[in-house]
Amino acid sequence: MEQLALSGLFTETHFLRDCCHKAERADIVARALDQLRAALAESFHAHLIALAQEIRVSSRLLRELADRAQGHSARVPIVANYLGVLLPSISRTLKDIIIYYEDKTLTRETRWRKMYNNMTEEAGGLPLLQRFVLYNSYLSLLGQLLTRSPSFDLNTLETLRTSIVRLGEQTGSQQSTMQLGPVASRDLTSLTLVQERTSHWAEQIFSLPLPSRTALKHLKPSRSHGPFLPWGQITIPPEVNILFKRSFDNDMISIVVFINSANGCPYLWMRTMQGVTPWYSLFGAHELCIEREGSALQLKRWSHSAQCGKLWAVLYFITWEEMVLFYCTFVALKAQNILTVQIRPNEFRLQREKRLFQAQIFDDGFKHSLIVYEDQQTQCVRLHAAVWDGELRQCPVWTAFVTYQSQSPTWLSQRSPHRVWLKGVQLYVFCSTYRQENMRQNKSGAFEIQFDQEEGAKRFKELFSARSAASLALPGNAPIVGPSA
Repeated sequence: MEQLALSGLFTETHFLRDCCHKAERADIVARALDQLRAALAESFHAHLIALAQEIRVSSRLLRELADRAQGHSARVPIVANYLGVLLPSISRTLKDIIIYYEDKTLTRETRWRKMYNNMTEEAGGLPLLQRFVLYNSYLSLLGQLLTRSPSFDLNTLETLRTSIVRLGEQTGSQQSTMQLGPVASRDLTSLTLVQERTSHWAEQIFSLPLPSRTALKHLKPSRSHGPFLPWGQITIPPEVNILFKRSFDNDMISIVVFINSANGCPYLWMRTMQGVTPWYSLFGAHELCIEREGSALQLKRWSHSAQCGKLWAVLYFITWEEMVLFYCTFVALKAQNILTVQIRPNEFRLQREKRLFQAQIFDDGFKHSLIVYEDQQTQCVRLHAAVWDGELRQCPVWTAFVTYQSQSPTWLSQRSPHRVWLKGVQLYVFCSTYRQENMRQNKSGAFEIQFDQEEGAKRFKELFSARSAASLALPGNAPIVGPSA
């Protein structure tokens, strides 16, 4: 048994190393193509931009495999076998691109033409861009295989594997032989029989499109403070439910949030890169505190040795909307966590927001606080519903960003003394019991807000009427919130 465990650790270590090394190599090649493009005429730019983008997708997918592997260690040997088919081919392709790029006996334009034409010819007519599209389709399926996604298609994976093997034979890359043992083969076959599990609400938050994207200012590099451990020294259950991953600074830092299968509680797993070497740090949501500092969110942990809070991560966000969603998601996960002893009152409120309005509403059978917040840095506005009372008082239930659509006279309509309809509002929901469709039972699909008091509905309408009038008075009728995505 001990020998089997050591073998598994050896496989995981090599899997991680291979993914990170090839991801770093892909980033180098993408930057080289950017430099080549800068020296060429504009007529060459479109294809070079597309190629560099696909190579960066390869880098991201490889790092995602590494990030998710420790949470699904039982299937790493299976995925490693399939990955072994790809790595020789992608390594050869990246190496050949650099050889052409560094050939200073030729002009830059000739380097690009020879690179594109020769590598297309050797691949049997498959263009260089489509070669990376093939690689990325394969890597995406490996990610689904690793996480046991219900979207995984074994037949498609096998078809792509055959194409990559053929490509390797054409380009002369050294091929790896698939070595699936009986247990791995049985597990692989069973993937096609797995029933779809019930999804967690947090899985949906960052998969929904943003109705607006408002840039934050004064951005700096994100920072990770640890403490860190190398791969394999952090204990994670063999199977976890990964809720989402957020990357910062071109994936130099990533945060994976997952549910621990052993206790059903949320954990944050941070990965940072030192060169091509990843380092990891793991804390439960109940062990961290969150606060805003400018355009960043600070996560702090408790230091038992120093008997005080210390920075764990400082995460800078490109857009205000993404910062809000990360903040609300973290606070909701922490509040709903059975291991959380206490949440400081100031954690329930995102700093640097001004409260413009608050009232009690009846929302899908629950009593909620409806608050309208204005961000002091961007002047953007959002609606925020929170639990009215009880153990989860102030816990976020949903938020919605108020976009340029609020300036339309049809955006808000009062249907009765207590009821207001909003059109085109997208909710981000932070709990499993709330059903927003119950508040959209009308032909137009408008979202209905039911106020406890008539005065609340009246003040809510007056607030947005005044803001709409103020925006129309601005030069050029400039919108008062972030632009549409």
